[in-house]
Amino acid sequence: QVQLVESGGGLVQTGGSLRLSCTASTSIFSIRPMGWYRQAPGKQRDFIADITSSDNTNYADSVKGRFTISRDNAKNTVYLQMNSLKPEDTAVYYCKFSGRIRDYWGQGTQVTVSS
Repeated sequence: QVQLVESGGGLVQTGGSLRLSCTASTSIFSIRPMGWYRQAPGKQRDFIADITSSDNTNYADSVKGRFTISRDNAKNTVYLQMNSLKPEDTAVYYCKFSGRIRDYWGQGTQVTVSS
């Protein structure tokens, strides 16, 4: 069983920045992809970004150029740097660890962007 612990959410004004962190309790962190998703109230959970073991990255169009995903394999941690935040970025943010057999999700961290 893989445990994911997220942190870094909070309340920020429009145009501000936040950095989310997600630490995974697994020995195979460095060789597996990691991703970030978000879910706004009443909406489905949407893909934001992911990163492979080779540091290849993909982003949703809605965050491209504003958000950056990165990973530190020595710390078993993936980050999401969020800049130029907008009210529509308000959501619960989840990290995902893609295991060999199944995916694991964090508990989520709330990000609220005030206008």
